[in-house]
Amino acid sequence: MTEQAVTQSTDQARRNEPSLLPPVDVIEDAAGITVYADLPGVPRDRLSVRVEGDTLLIEADLVLSVPQDMQASHAEVQRTHYRRAFTLSRELDPDKVGAELNHGVLRLRIPKAEHAQPRRITVQVA
Repeated sequence: MTEQAVTQSTDQARRNEPSLLPPVDVIEDAAGITVYADLPGVPRDRLSVRVEGDTLLIEADLVLSVPQDMQASHAEVQRTHYRRAFTLSRELDPDKVGAELNHGVLRLRIPKAEHAQPRRITVQVA
């Protein structure tokens, strides 16, 4: 089996496992949308944001740190994988998605495509 086939198989298995849905806020303005996703406990290296076709996919694994000499006797968090998918409209430009993670909040900025940007039309005097 090739490395690509193994990766695809792993990705498919990951998509089928139960996941947490991170709460999100979506704010639209004239220039695009901003998505805020709450991902507490997720370090940068355990976060994946990608666009596949017209789908924006957010996947992350939270890391619960327990001091080395201690063991958790009870944990209410049973799932440690976040997954959320959004269908992007054709008005948005998936090639210009910007992302930043700060204190457990992922901020995605997705600008509108050039053809969907508001533009002023100059009126000529005849």
